[in-house]
Amino acid sequence: MRDTDPHPLNNRAGVLSALLDQHTPACDKEAVYRGRMLKLISMADDPFSRNHFLPGHFTASGFILSPDGGSVLLILHRKLNRWLQPGGHVDPEDVDLFAAACREVHEEVGIGEVSRASAGVFDLDIHPIPARNTEPAHEHFDVRFLLRAQSTQITRNDETHDAAWTPFDELADRMTDPQEQRVIRKLRALAVR
Repeated sequence: MRDTDPHPLNNRAGVLSALLDQHTPACDKEAVYRGRMLKLISMADDPFSRNHFLPGHFTASGFILSPDGGSVLLILHRKLNRWLQPGGHVDPEDVDLFAAACREVHEEVGIGEVSRASAGVFDLDIHPIPARNTEPAHEHFDVRFLLRAQSTQITRNDETHDAAWTPFDELADRMTDPQEQRVIRKLRALAVR
């Protein structure tokens, strides 16, 4: 695929493939996620569409560091009633998954000015989404970026029940799902740098 490909889907797929190729998984589980994501890109017509259900579609999210780097912004998701990083579906106008993550951060917590806190992808995750309304059960192939906010000022939208800057040593008190332990270890490692 050429970088000058005018089709936005091909450009998104190419950018994401390159990011995944450059990402070094932190463990075997993340390596499996990376392999499944590369396979989804190569096999699906539009793996970024929220209507692509077999096996699922890409989402994008951002772990946001405070300006001083001492805490991470988490949201209490209204539907899931869990503390998570801001993120969500990729919209057709998002040029890539980093843009999608930044847009989601702005929509969910009102932070418009963020910068990359690390090059490339920070973390990969694939998690099941149960069937609801007209959507069948499927998976979210979540590509996660590490961002730094320019301000601690936040505003919540209707998808967010609460939002809080969380010190690294308190992450496990909020992110209680056993699947989240891997990313908590990655985030805590930032505190000792």
